Amino acid sequence: MTVGSRMNRRTFIKTGSAAGLSLTALSFAPEVLGAQVNALADLPGDFELNEATIRDLQEKMRTGTYTSGSITRKYLDRIRSIDQAGPVLNSVIELNPDALVIAAAMDAERKAGQVRGPLHGIPILIKDNIDTADRMQTTAGALAMEGNIAAKDAFIVQRLRDAGAVLLGKTNLSEWANFRSEKSTSGWSSRGGQTKNPYILDRNPLGSSSGSGVSVAANLCAAAVGTETDGSIVCPSSVNNIVGIKPTVGLLSRSGIIPISHTQDTPGPMARTVEDAAILLGVIAGVDPEDEVTKESQGKGFSDYTPFLDHLGLRGKRIGVDKKWRSSLDRVNALFERAMNKMEELGATIVEVEYSDTVNELGKNEFLVLEYEFRHDLNSYLAASRSKMRSLKDVIEYNKANAEQAMPFFRQDILEGSEAKGGLDTLEYQQALNTNLITTRDLIKGLLSEHNLDAFSGITMSPAGCTDLLYGDHYGDAYAGMAAAISGFPHITVPFGFVFGLPVGVSFFAGPYSEPGLIRIAYAFEQTTKARTLPMFRQTLGA
Repeated sequence: MTVGSRMNRRTFIKTGSAAGLSLTALSFAPEVLGAQVNALADLPGDFELNEATIRDLQEKMRTGTYTSGSITRKYLDRIRSIDQAGPVLNSVIELNPDALVIAAAMDAERKAGQVRGPLHGIPILIKDNIDTADRMQTTAGALAMEGNIAAKDAFIVQRLRDAGAVLLGKTNLSEWANFRSEKSTSGWSSRGGQTKNPYILDRNPLGSSSGSGVSVAANLCAAAVGTETDGSIVCPSSVNNIVGIKPTVGLLSRSGIIPISHTQDTPGPMARTVEDAAILLGVIAGVDPEDEVTKESQGKGFSDYTPFLDHLGLRGKRIGVDKKWRSSLDRVNALFERAMNKMEELGATIVEVEYSDTVNELGKNEFLVLEYEFRHDLNSYLAASRSKMRSLKDVIEYNKANAEQAMPFFRQDILEGSEAKGGLDTLEYQQALNTNLITTRDLIKGLLSEHNLDAFSGITMSPAGCTDLLYGDHYGDAYAGMAAAISGFPHITVPFGFVFGLPVGVSFFAGPYSEPGLIRIAYAFEQTTKARTLPMFRQTLGA
């Protein structure tokens, strides 16, 4: 999803416009933000674990101030008071009935002198398209998938369990990871309803990992796991003022995750700090025999990314920015100018390059690839699952038969279009795939080499538009993630500023398996800017 392109639907895949955001009168106002921050103590539902990092929680458990059980109870209470009541964020689709049992087991291990690692006893939320072999469902937010209890944990879930994490529950998402309709509303699912942006409640949380983004932003968990095909980690992270890492495709396993595209899909961490995201990334990374692509990461990934946290990570770095990109919103442009100035203050060199026009031309090809792969990959997942749905065709027919409940606001044109596609041996698919992968990978690698760049940077996503169940999503004209998504290369977003109370993140992306370098850069930027603030739960813009 970029300027003038057909926006990709796992964020998106539809045309958006700056006008749809109705932000022409907005401005970046630090003095207003300061007043907001000073008022945080008066927020209803504010609680003692606000902004607690994984390191903070571990220290509290080490000293006996808290136990995993008491931490888990506090987050469960927070979910009930903020997510299910109060502002009714609607970001958690299902709580784990065994969360306190897991926490108690982790406390017993700690008491016996066994601490598994940095996630021992830490409550984590995961997106509802990720299999858990427990009493929670895996539905991708779809009523058609209700009752789907996985026989086996997804690989990354098993990694979390092995690390001692407490699976707190599952997060709501844009149904089918935003791959149902061109007219869909991000953050809405037929099973979970509409998730709200915690900063301004009538603004959209974006998708498809909307619930994961909102739950982290609102301090409903220590961190969360999302998934992305194009934008679905980084965009909800940006508009909800958190850190998101979309890793290299192949660094993290996709087995046990309801798919869209084996070419572009990946899970990834979503957290309030770069350090917490780095911790989570290291825990869930690993080679999975059931996901062939992960074999490519052998010797390229790390079980611990925290050694790459470097306050001086921008010193001497060369950062590429697209010289043609400009938002229609002057305040967004001004925000990125400030970001570039800050990078230079921290020792980086800004290098102007050109790539957006080429990437924009690939949008149509990308969507075609996703249509073909979705049909093939979803049919494979369903055939091996316990779901009553055995194929994409079954899903389509279920929705038609239950249209009032399953499709009250928008239809299923993307599902039907994907079902009409042929197999992966189709020439149309092969040509589109090759064009996408070769062009985008060569473009990024070529620019990195030609200009001796360490990373590219841009505004992650325009400020959030209004949630609109009648007409669907409204997007602005800033999106930095398309090239990284199509190529399968890593991308990290960090909070930076606000456009009249609406968060905006800054992105960094580079070549394959460059996560260590990106974490260095992002951490240095984050530690200097300190732009993360608590949500205000305002009802509407200007309220």
